[in-house]
Amino acid sequence: MSTVVLVARDPHVVDQVTFATDGQLTHLTGEDADELTSALTTGPAAGLLMIDAGPDPSGAIAIGDWARQRAGLPVVLITEEPDAIALAAMRAGIRDMISPQATVDEFRDTITQHSRRSTEEGGQQAPRGRLITVASPKGGVGKTTVATNIAVGLAGYLPDRVVLVDLDLHFGDVASALNLNPAYTLPDTIRPAASSDPLALKPYLTRHETALWVVAGADNPAAADSVTADEVATLITSLRQSFDFVVVDTSPGLSEHTLAALDLTDELVLVTGLDVPGVRGLRKEIETLTELSLLLEPRHVVINFADASRGLTVADVEATINTKVDVTLPSSKVVPISVNQGIPLLQTGGKDPLTRSLSSLVERIAKQPRDHQQPKGKLFARGRAAANGTR
Repeated sequence: MSTVVLVARDPHVVDQVTFATDGQLTHLTGEDADELTSALTTGPAAGLLMIDAGPDPSGAIAIGDWARQRAGLPVVLITEEPDAIALAAMRAGIRDMISPQATVDEFRDTITQHSRRSTEEGGQQAPRGRLITVASPKGGVGKTTVATNIAVGLAGYLPDRVVLVDLDLHFGDVASALNLNPAYTLPDTIRPAASSDPLALKPYLTRHETALWVVAGADNPAAADSVTADEVATLITSLRQSFDFVVVDTSPGLSEHTLAALDLTDELVLVTGLDVPGVRGLRKEIETLTELSLLLEPRHVVINFADASRGLTVADVEATINTKVDVTLPSSKVVPISVNQGIPLLQTGGKDPLTRSLSSLVERIAKQPRDHQQPKGKLFARGRAAANGTR
């Protein structure tokens, strides 16, 4: 089993990390370079190096940089002054920083997030965040409302462990739906994402008051046009290194950017309204995704604006799309208020039927087993011609 190598002198830090690792710990004081080399290269399989920066952050950063290059290990600094040393830490490839006053649970979460599993543990890859993609064949069906509520709901389970990406490049309004004024938008995140360094990417994200992180949509179409599908895939891959859930709100239809996200998706949420054009569009999208081997399990088919007065029933929809409807969201007067105020329904925690239905959707997603992931190839390039028919 892989272990954590801790370089620290502070007894409190040693105790916290010992408890957080259940004793799976190699503790060094840092005074003997040979001892550190042995621990990283010939001792028990190391999955993470943690260094207490103490009064000499520069020394700790130098050790971290050396260890990262020598053993290829992720490195976390324990420091009281993360802002002062963030740039130097980033340049040295330090993965993350945590306060020495953090709780045992906070240390445990950080260790779980960044530990590299050894090949002796069955050759499995390190845990990665689950990608939840919310898609629809046409606009105006409440997709962004569903996506923002899913993200806020998941953040309620895992504060600061969920990120929402607005992938509706030209007309995305996730920031508006969350009442945010982001300093950076999706095109700004591409460069730090390409560095494959989560520490470099974090400052470009916007934190919502619900402890949800957000990659906001582009401010203007010209900026959005500069973002490629490959860059979207790189961004998502980088975010999955740092978050337990990555929720993506896509543009209507199946653009190249949406297909790039679907290539990486673990769980798909398909949204449509209870109307003939929307249901027919959903059928075409399901058929196209099936042809591209992108119609995932688990998936969640969501019917929005479910109202008997619309002249269609859920049974009608299921007969048309040839698959089960998983969640119905009733029409509600609370939606316009929520949208206009920029406060998602699951943020306020109301008891109305729509809020309860959204909560049930979040629970369905949160309860999916983490290893329920299907291998997928890079399909979007060969599937562009077929996908164009659903736009």
